[in-house]
Amino acid sequence: MTNPYNQNLDQNPANHQPLTPLTFLERAASVFPDQVAIIHGDLRQNYLNLYTRSVKLSSALNKAGIKRGDTVSALLPNTPAMLECHYGVPMSGAILHSINTRLDPAVISFQLNHAESKIMIVDSEYIALAKEALKHTKNKPKIIEYDDIEYIGKREKFKSINYDDFLNEGDETFEWLMPEDEWDAISINYTSGTTGDPKGVVTHHRGAYLLAQGNALTMSMPKHSVYLWTLPMFHCNGWCFPWTMSAISGTHVCLRQVRADKIWHSISEYKVTHLCGAPIVMSVIVDADDIDKRKINHSVQFLTAAAPPPEKILTEMNRSGFNVTHLYGLTETYGPAVVNDWQDHWSKLTQEDQARLKARQGVRYLPLEGLDVLDPITMKPVPRDGKTLGEVMFRGNVVMKGYFKNPKATKEAFSGGWFHSGDLGVMHPDGYLQLKDRSKDIIISGGENISSIEIEEVLYRHDAIEIAAVVAMPHKKWGETPCAFIQTIDKHGISEDELKTWCMKFLASYKIPKKFVFTTIPRTSTGKIQKFLLRDKAKNF
Repeated sequence: MTNPYNQNLDQNPANHQPLTPLTFLERAASVFPDQVAIIHGDLRQNYLNLYTRSVKLSSALNKAGIKRGDTVSALLPNTPAMLECHYGVPMSGAILHSINTRLDPAVISFQLNHAESKIMIVDSEYIALAKEALKHTKNKPKIIEYDDIEYIGKREKFKSINYDDFLNEGDETFEWLMPEDEWDAISINYTSGTTGDPKGVVTHHRGAYLLAQGNALTMSMPKHSVYLWTLPMFHCNGWCFPWTMSAISGTHVCLRQVRADKIWHSISEYKVTHLCGAPIVMSVIVDADDIDKRKINHSVQFLTAAAPPPEKILTEMNRSGFNVTHLYGLTETYGPAVVNDWQDHWSKLTQEDQARLKARQGVRYLPLEGLDVLDPITMKPVPRDGKTLGEVMFRGNVVMKGYFKNPKATKEAFSGGWFHSGDLGVMHPDGYLQLKDRSKDIIISGGENISSIEIEEVLYRHDAIEIAAVVAMPHKKWGETPCAFIQTIDKHGISEDELKTWCMKFLASYKIPKKFVFTTIPRTSTGKIQKFLLRDKAKNF
């Protein structure tokens, strides 16, 4: 039967516009033009200035030949330029490709080639890294160098265009491009590449709009909140917080480096209300020297993801004046899509019980339509008993469009009408999710995903190694680090130092195992390595 309310009531420009987080900045600049948008060292940039510079960036990109659907890459730390890129690049119709500054040149080169990047905006600190990556890049993107006022290191000589000079080529009256459809891509972010090459996760304007608002609503962020950038903006577009802060006309406090003295100073001086990061950031905060610490007289919300924080860290953060909330998500869900929403009556429980509850990942974010733990074969929900393992799955508007140029992986990821996370977990009777294992053996170290398979492949190249198995090992500072179990070929002797040197040839420093254990590796009758036994051993190191 035809719905009578649909007859002759069509979409038109008066009643329908594509959702995009870009409008948040336009509104903030119109309503609160003098509100401080960015604090960075001695720089104070208000919303009108941020909007104007973003528009000029979009105009300059268009004058440089950037068209709808082109890719613009950014190799930048947490600086004003990175915030401007989150607006100016999509305002030009292009897709923003934020690059992890910790990657090695080969991986960056792969991403530039795969994403077909036309322009690359690079901080002066990473020019040498960019030069090395460009040696193996087929289509050389035009390089724009950002000379940050807070960078005091060596300047590498390289033929590039100065970022501010490039902006000055733009027109501040430029009519920037709204997406033609809210399903249009806004960014591409690459996974760590658990097997083979990294996958390019494509996100859209609608999802970014919804998750950006979801951050504010889920975390009850008031207007004009002050956000400290301890989370890398290159990581899932900073969990969409570059757009969230414009929605609430808040203030960004940028940090080039996550340092205890800078963090404590910023929180005290600028009355920071919110910050995000992996458990390592909490360790940096609580382990700071007494001379750097400040007394906090206001509420500070710390949002953390990755491995559950140790009970000791949670207790020390609470004593220091921070309220910690555990989040969970993936690059494919724009960052956080699950929150450990705290129930008031839990605060009356013992510290031990509270720590156990805080270790759970939680319930779905406001803009996420579906979250469940399913049997991946039957696609039926597992019993909500807190014991039965299943695969964590998502569905809704804050799930990616798919993997760029990878229809096979996209089809597999969306099999059965759900996004398959690859993470194993349980569902508790109260509907709260808890992760139990990672089906792809990902190690989360300092908030960065490390593939155990990638490390194993490097180890297997060594002539002395018969079997290599890498698992996560608890680490006080980083949360988790790789631990390698090695079974050598008969009559071949090798030391831990030799293997570390070997790994340094092929891996980024943070991926190198912190411990090598020479042993006979346990396997099943079919030859499968019993990693669960190795994980148990690693817990005691």
